[in-house]
Amino acid sequence: MKPDDLDRVLLREVEITPSSGFVRSVMAAVRSEAAAPPPIPFPWKRALPGLAVCVFAIVWAFQESASSTSVFPPAQMQWADGILRVLSDAQAAGAGWALVGLLLTVAGLKLTWELKGRG
Repeated sequence: MKPDDLDRVLLREVEITPSSGFVRSVMAAVRSEAAAPPPIPFPWKRALPGLAVCVFAIVWAFQESASSTSVFPPAQMQWADGILRVLSDAQAAGAGWALVGLLLTVAGLKLTWELKGRG
């Protein structure tokens, strides 16, 4: 193809028309999107108290670990020492995060059973 042929092809104005069903299908899609209900908003009013409790628990845990005295007597903290020992062993074996997930699941189930009254 010579440069003159290319210029001639590019200079031609060709009217482009969509296929017969294209406009109808696009307008049908636009109408169906316009008729769709709005998305359900996230329930922030219900989530914020839980997030606030989590932040409070994290701050409290850091404060407790930084202080030399504990709020709980040593007899009540014995179970926590056992959990920390198991977590450190699991971390040494490379399964720390898996064990943390398992412990959180068990704690969540126990809490729901206690709240329900089956505990």
